[in-house]
Amino acid sequence: MHSIFARSSKGRTAVFGTVCGGSNPPRATRLIATLYTLAQLVANNQFQMFAGTATRPLAELIAQSYGCTLGEVNISRFSDGEIHPRFNQSIRGNDVFLIQSTNPPAENLMELLLMMDAARRSSARSLTVVMPYFGYARQDRKDKPRVAIGSKLVANMLTTAGASRVVTMDLHAGQIQGFFDIPVDNLEASGVFIPYLQSLELPNLVVASPDMGGVTRARMYAKHLKADLVLFDKFRERANQVASMQIIGDVKGKNVVIVDDIVDTAGTLCMAADYIMQQGAASVRAATTHAILSGSAYDRVRSSQLAELIVTDTLPLRQSEAKIRVLSIAPLFAKALYNIYNFESVSSLFLT
Repeated sequence: MHSIFARSSKGRTAVFGTVCGGSNPPRATRLIATLYTLAQLVANNQFQMFAGTATRPLAELIAQSYGCTLGEVNISRFSDGEIHPRFNQSIRGNDVFLIQSTNPPAENLMELLLMMDAARRSSARSLTVVMPYFGYARQDRKDKPRVAIGSKLVANMLTTAGASRVVTMDLHAGQIQGFFDIPVDNLEASGVFIPYLQSLELPNLVVASPDMGGVTRARMYAKHLKADLVLFDKFRERANQVASMQIIGDVKGKNVVIVDDIVDTAGTLCMAADYIMQQGAASVRAATTHAILSGSAYDRVRSSQLAELIVTDTLPLRQSEAKIRVLSIAPLFAKALYNIYNFESVSSLFLT
């Protein structure tokens, strides 16, 4: 009695069963040959990475950091704008990683879903969706009558389309992970923000949370930066519009860093920066993961008292701005994908 094992080039070991000798050796021989063929299929299993059109520059950096090249996928359109993706190479039996942020317009999400469906129908072995920015995450609960829970709907669509796993970064609300029945890895941009902030060597540093929901994130930054923590108490009359604001804590003579997950219109952020400077702060910066920067956001940042707006490349910038510094999270995603593919720990990438 013996077991058949196969080891791939990635170090994986698969056990294909136990073969017994006996009175029918030819049958056992055929079984061994079949199992050996299966073992060869597993050993030849490949990792393939593809990108949608929304964040292709980031996808190229992730592939470069990983040490591979992006696969060929053709995303064409009918004359009425209907999206039609097609993989230009075989992905049968392979582990496929699709990279696409789902920022507006909604076509970016639809493009990702169609790519997922094409991959599943092409017999991909597994399908990992890499969404650096998880669109519709701000609609994570029913906070008013007769509203949608958009993030739950997106989770359902991704699962139905065939996702085996989702990798994203700095979800607007951590509980969105519970909307899925598949593994979700919520990476944190603190791994690139904190080393950069430490390199500035700012004295009298204070970390500010823009609201109560961001206190946990801000406290973690304060811990690693050995800084004090302050927070804002603000009231919104409607989305993207703050009616009143006050700060809890002392910022006089301090260098303040506001940490948040999203900067959209930048209205609230710039108002907070101006308010901090009015309270006697020495300087104010902001570190926000996802730079949506819609509407007049660039003009607001330019005219604000922000010394610097530090963002990542989960979303491409629409224009350049001297006050905006972009830090790439491509190496972090590349390491996460490597660990996932090789069954290694992802939690080792988090600062605790």
